[in-house]
Amino acid sequence: MEKLQLTTTFAVYSSTAELPQHIAALMEQAVAVRKRSYAPYSKFHVGAALLLSNGEVVLGSNQENAAYPSGLCAERVAIFHAGAVYPDAAVVAMAISAAAESKVVTQPIPPCGACRQSIAEYELKQETPIEIYFMGEEGKVYCSESLKNLLPLTFGGEYL
Repeated sequence: MEKLQLTTTFAVYSSTAELPQHIAALMEQAVAVRKRSYAPYSKFHVGAALLLSNGEVVLGSNQENAAYPSGLCAERVAIFHAGAVYPDAAVVAMAISAAAESKVVTQPIPPCGACRQSIAEYELKQETPIEIYFMGEEGKVYCSESLKNLLPLTFGGEYL
């Protein structure tokens, strides 16, 4: 038997003030769209903003439904919208912000597993990494240079 050890590295910013200006602006849009999410059940609000290679910004917020799991996470709302409206544009960067109604979220909140797999599909399709910046409501911002840091053993179409 041999062991496979996987390691990953993230850039950690102490706040949005440390982010590059264009990413700070993208995160501001993620925060704004987060406030328009529909989360009456979980009371957990998430916003995502995607910067595309054509300069467009696509937004998404989580949309819940009483018939779980019919709702959709912010990241998938945004990336599926980008794929539908701008199919030839690559996703360059994604900014994600999450907040709860019951407490202040200061821990960076990464995409869930289903969102990671959906983002992976687009990263594999476009053959370029997607920078993913994520935070809570306030505090530190983590940056992953690629989805592969969040999902190192990615499942792709080559296995089918």
